[in-house]
Amino acid sequence: DLWGSVEPLLASLREDGVAVWVLGAGPFPPGVVALQELLDAASEELQPEDVWEPEDMNDTCLYIFTSGTTGLPKAARVSHLKAVMCLSFYELVGASGRDVVYLALPLYHMAGSLLGIVGCLGIGATCVLKEKFSASQFWDDCRAEGVTVFQYIGELCRYLVNQPQRPGERQHGLRLAVGSGLRPDVWRSFQQRFGPVRIVETYGMSEGNVTLFNYTG
Repeated sequence: DLWGSVEPLLASLREDGVAVWVLGAGPFPPGVVALQELLDAASEELQPEDVWEPEDMNDTCLYIFTSGTTGLPKAARVSHLKAVMCLSFYELVGASGRDVVYLALPLYHMAGSLLGIVGCLGIGATCVLKEKFSASQFWDDCRAEGVTVFQYIGELCRYLVNQPQRPGERQHGLRLAVGSGLRPDVWRSFQQRFGPVRIVETYGMSEGNVTLFNYTG
């Protein structure tokens, strides 16, 4: 979908030694790696462990973009160890495999991809992916999908609190909200309006090595 934006920059990207991979039907110009063709030709047999298993868990697993809180957005290195540790995120905040997690955060950030998707894999929970957050549709989505856990950034809860009041706002199965950046006034308003939802506020950084959890509320 983004090929139209990248194509005019192709010459300068080549000069800078940047490889361009594209997933799609094509055709694409020479020098572009067409991933779909490689996927179609790839064997379905799993390679031996020594091919894909990292030699050192501190080696780079992936680069992920920070949100730019401390400056311009930048690619931060994430090790295999840190990615594996994200498997336990939802377990740490009190979720389980019986939960249904509502996720509307961007998957190119750590909160959505590693904590959200990988966290659901870690406990075997059901993940409801929303392409774009909608405050007006949120509670209808929760009822329709049986959502029990919501992962937020602080502004999402503020958007919900600022919505006009509607019938049935407290008729839902949401029991836990977990995320970062929730202001105290929004926290109080959220629980007063939508019911006794447990909130666990966390803080961490893509390029950091410490994470904080507010278990006591």
